[in-house]
Amino acid sequence: MNQKLNYSMSLAKPDANHLSSVQKIAVLLGMIGLFILVLALFNTPSSQKTLILTVSLSLITIGTIIFSRDAYLKKMKGIKNDSIWFKSISSRGVLGWLTGIVLTGFYIVLYFFPKYLGLGSNNNENTGLIALFDPLSYLFSGKPASQWFVYGTLYTVAILIFGYKFILKYRHNRYQQLRTISVMFFQLGFAFLIPEFMVRLNESPNYNLPYYDLKSIWPLNYYIFDSWSINGFLSSGTLGLSLLIFGILSIFAISPILTYKFGKRWYCSWVCGCGALAETAGDAFRQLSSKKFIAWKTERWLIHSVLVFSVIMTTAVIYTYLSSDPNKFLLTRKTFLLSVFGFLTVLFITVMVFKRKELGKDARYGAIGYFAIIVSLFLLYYTGTSDQVFFIKSSSLRSVYGLYIGSIFSGVIGTGFYPILGNRVWCRFGCPMAAILGFQQRMFSKFRITTNGGQCISCGNCSTYCEMGIDVRSYAQKGENIVRSSCVGCGICSAVCPRGVLKLENNTIKGRINQNDILLGNNVDLMNLVHGK
Repeated sequence: MNQKLNYSMSLAKPDANHLSSVQKIAVLLGMIGLFILVLALFNTPSSQKTLILTVSLSLITIGTIIFSRDAYLKKMKGIKNDSIWFKSISSRGVLGWLTGIVLTGFYIVLYFFPKYLGLGSNNNENTGLIALFDPLSYLFSGKPASQWFVYGTLYTVAILIFGYKFILKYRHNRYQQLRTISVMFFQLGFAFLIPEFMVRLNESPNYNLPYYDLKSIWPLNYYIFDSWSINGFLSSGTLGLSLLIFGILSIFAISPILTYKFGKRWYCSWVCGCGALAETAGDAFRQLSSKKFIAWKTERWLIHSVLVFSVIMTTAVIYTYLSSDPNKFLLTRKTFLLSVFGFLTVLFITVMVFKRKELGKDARYGAIGYFAIIVSLFLLYYTGTSDQVFFIKSSSLRSVYGLYIGSIFSGVIGTGFYPILGNRVWCRFGCPMAAILGFQQRMFSKFRITTNGGQCISCGNCSTYCEMGIDVRSYAQKGENIVRSSCVGCGICSAVCPRGVLKLENNTIKGRINQNDILLGNNVDLMNLVHGK
């Protein structure tokens, strides 16, 4: 069907001030679908669950598709991040705050009060919203739905339908289309369908596999080295052992190699489920990521503190699983701690010798983290037992991480605060996986974003829409390559640049950091710079 294109580029009266008739109908369909889910909290007719769920999800999907097609197919291909500051939902307006409150409330109930969603307890049947998903759960895994199945289903649907919207929005950019298809594939297959099918596999007495998100690796998959997880892998024969070996290789071989070749974007922007939701459903909020200096300082301290805690915690959990008796385990507790100490020491010395100049002041912060871990290893050796570390039960230590980092930070704040703090709150401030990949990217990756300063018109689109809070424009103005630990390689800065100044590249490591002294405005004290020469 031929559609009339809107060729207007007016800034005086943005089109975003009102919705078209088609868009209003689409919003109405989506709201009806959501309203059905809300009604399910109070009562779900047992004989109509499949029909009601199908109608609800279909209305949400159809509404989103119709809205997306009307919003983007009537515009020319090209930059589509326009007029967002005129929309209440995407500029911290009333709708934005209401959306944030609703999302945050949903996550709080999901994580801490699932009974209000209808989760059955003590062998009681599910009721309310969770009961509505029972037929779908029985179809996949043969078991009644849990709050996590409900969340996983809604999470996947959101990525798929908003992924379609994203593809239409950036249909002029092949890179954006490919990476969106990639995250949609990994979420649907590896994070949703395969784990559900593995539940059926575990019904066999030969298998007791940890079946959660298969594409997650440590430290994002923080429970991979828990005793129940290790025992599950080892008791599941060749398949279980293969998955365990794959998890270990992912940490020390697969992840570093991929990051060396492609940067952290191979995971953060092409595979990760958290990144998938941020890039699709959270796309409308990317401009809300703070670019302030204090936000950058907070980001560095917070995310690396989470990483240090994750390393200490995981080491402690493995320590309690092992034994001091070499007849029980080939790897004893003492040998394990010495191995961790040796690996981290070699890594620290190597970085200090070869990358000290590039790190600058950050080297001292890295040294603080290193010594914090080493001190913890010594304390662990002298205080650790089979069920206690640092005079704390190991199960309590793990639950602290699961509660404050896995639930409150990544869930309640990380997603619930999309309309307030931007779409990459968790990735930017809390994800230990992003911290590790960012370190690898900064130290030895081929990835960089090159700039052509002579073409930059300082429009600021790149900085505005950087979801990681990077002032991309300052690099572009100087013609300086962008090599940042926090950059997830989403490529939106390049996609919204009207002059083609920015380009994502994988090249040789030599010369990728080409910092120069052409600094603008208040970025430098010129007198100190001159006297420092």
